Order: sequence, then C-alpha cells, then structure tokens
Amino acid sequence: MILLKLAYKSLLNRRASVLLTLLTIAISVMLLLSIERVRVDAKSSFSNTISSTDLIVGARTGDIQLLLSSVFRIGHNNNGVSWQSYQYISEQRGVKWSIPISLGDSHKGHAVLGTTLDYFNHYRFAKKQPLSFSQGRAYNAVNQVVLGSDVANKLGYTLNQQVVISHGMGNTSFHHHDDNPFTIVGILKPTGTPVDKTLHIPLAAIELIHGGHSAKHDEHDEHDEHDEHEHGHNHDHPQNLAHELVGHPQQITAFLMGFDSPLYTLQIRRNINQYKPEALLAIMPTVTLKELWEMLAIVEKILLLFSVVVVIISLLGMLTTLLANLSQRRRELAILRSVGARPWQLFTLISIESLLTTLLGCVLGCVLFYALMFGGAGYLQSHAGISINIAMLSYYELTLIGVIMAAGFIIGLIPATRAYFYSLSDGMSIKI
Repeated sequence: MILLKLAYKSLLNRRASVLLTLLTIAISVMLLLSIERVRVDAKSSFSNTISSTDLIVGARTGDIQLLLSSVFRIGHNNNGVSWQSYQYISEQRGVKWSIPISLGDSHKGHAVLGTTLDYFNHYRFAKKQPLSFSQGRAYNAVNQVVLGSDVANKLGYTLNQQVVISHGMGNTSFHHHDDNPFTIVGILKPTGTPVDKTLHIPLAAIELIHGGHSAKHDEHDEHDEHDEHEHGHNHDHPQNLAHELVGHPQQITAFLMGFDSPLYTLQIRRNINQYKPEALLAIMPTVTLKELWEMLAIVEKILLLFSVVVVIISLLGMLTTLLANLSQRRRELAILRSVGARPWQLFTLISIESLLTTLLGCVLGCVLFYALMFGGAGYLQSHAGISINIAMLSYYELTLIGVIMAAGFIIGLIPATRAYFYSLSDGMSIKI
C-alpha cells in the first residue's frame, strides 16, 4: 500500500508528461474498441438485413452481385426475370410465399422498389422481425407510395404529400414521371436496413408509369378509358392509374421465396439453376452473406492491424517517457535508498507507476469509446445502415484491454530494471 501511494504521488508530481501519455493510450484504446465494435455490428447489421428468406432468385449473374442489387440496392442487374417464369416457379410445391421486386427507378437519390402487398406481410429483418408502420398504412391503389423512415426524415415528407418517381438509379435520373405522382400513405418504422432508404410502390404501377399513363384523371374518366382500351395501352391518349392493385410488369428484377421445409429449398434451388426457358440464378442469402464477409476478411484484418499499431505506438511513447524521466529521477531514487528503500522496492515502484498509467489510460479510453459510440451511432445508422449496439464491453473487448494492460506492465519492466541497477550503482549517494 505504501508503494502504491508513493507511485500515485509520483505520477501527480509529473502530471504534465503523465497526462500526455494517458491521452495517447486512451486514444489508442478508443480506436481499438471502436474499430472492433463497428466491425462486429456492421457484420451483424448486414446479416440482419434479411431474415427468414430462403432463396433470392434473379437473372443469372454472380451470387454476391444478385444479393447486393436485390437486398442492399447496390449495383444493378442488366437482365430481369420474366413474369411467366416468376409465376411458374412461385407455384411449385413447397413454396410458402414469394415476393416479386422491381428496381430501376429512384426519387432524389433513394431507390424505388415495386412490389406486392406480400412484401409487408412476409419480409423479415434482424431476428425475424416484421415490417411495421410508424404512420399510415400499406398502399391499396397504384398511385400510392410507402416510404422508409430515412426517406421521410431526410426529405421531410409527411402523409398525403405527393412525390414524383424518376427513371434511373441513384442520383442519376434520366426521366421524371411527372404525369404520375404518388401519394404518401404510409411511413415504415426504422429497421436499420436498406428498407429505411427505399420508397415502396405497387408492382402494378411499374408497367403503368413506364407506359406513359397519367394518374391525374378522375374515376369517371378512368372507367371510360378502361372500356375503350380494355386490352391494351394507348400511348397517344394518357390513361390514369387504376385504383385496384391489378396488373404486373413484363419483367421483374428478382423475387424472394420462403418454403415450407428446407428440403424444398435445396430442391427448387437446383431446379431454378437448371431452368431451361430462362437463365436464372437462385441464392441462399445466409450462405452468400457468409461468402461476402469472407471476401472482406482482409479489410477486417487491416483495420485490426491499424488499431494494434496505434496501441503499440502509444505504449512505446509511454516507455520513452518513463526512460526519459528515469534519468532525471536518480536523485529521487538515491533519497529513497537513504531512507531505507531496497532496490527491489524501487523496481516495484516503477512497475506500479507504468501499470497505473496503463490502467488509467484504458479507463479513459473506455470513456472516450462510449462517448464516441453515443455521438456517432445516429450517423452510422443513417449514412451507413450500421446499427451500433451500445452495450457493456464484450468478453473479447475485455480481453483486448487485458492484453493492453499486460503489454503496459511488460514495457514498464524495462525502466523498472534500469531503476533497480541505478539504485545498486548509485547506492545512497545523490547523483544528477
């Protein structure tokens, strides 16, 4: 206890240099924990984007490309799936549900997804959580739209406002469908997935808006024109969007499937990949996500290596500071020897100082880590779709801190050893 108290007083006496060392260690610990937490939560967020979906089917392309385009709205597929193929496959034995999706349009940089009401009934994220509404309801007419939470918050939209869909993905729009505005009837609750950044419109509206129809006529005109053009679309005379959710596009981007049994999943996946009328690809999202993270493993290792290097540099900085101060403390060591301190006690004193410095640096680093997580969680959620779990340190994170503590103690043995030999050579004489 006496040595511990003496070490504490010694650190206070040199608080300027000790504070700089503490900040260096704290920042390195904060970076290490932050990178590890973001890495784990990013992986979890990606894995939680889609749940309870057994197969994703699209045009034949790469597994990861199909997953990224259909689920994460990253990239696009050059080809689609014909409606006839979708109907045929979705009617196979063992298919519990299917969700057709059509991409290719956007609104102010946000993806527009055409789908059916089955999307709101069967789509699951995280641990089989269903989609739910914070305001409004699902659409029941083709001129209505349901917004993700981020779209509504970022653009300041509310219910009953009208939005115009543009052809083209991302911020590049080649044509605005000004004659077919959509009325906002629902806003979804946040999910931490690409759903939050998506506008959802009825699948029946995709073919209609691309056919040049207008949604600005009254119901009477709608019935008159429906009678006149019952079996086709007249592009010279605009027709308003029908109020019933009927119709479908000739092609869709992809479709999601759920099955009654895993056995049906494997069987139908094989049949789809060998489907002769059309070149299709069926992927299992959980397997493809695992492949994606295996590809990104090198990035994880680089991030971990970067944070480890920062920790090593901070510990070496502590070593440099201790060694620099030690040459100035030979008078102090001689005085301690003169009052009865033994060499091994001086060795222990310096070791305790380095251990206390490392411990306080780790504690301060944890405080900075949680401050950063609280401050940056919202940004990561809205801009990267990464849901940060602000919880107690995990076993692995505590292990990392333990390793840093052990490394700090080992590094502290170097100046402690030098202090030991200084005390032997100097004895009780005071040397400067």
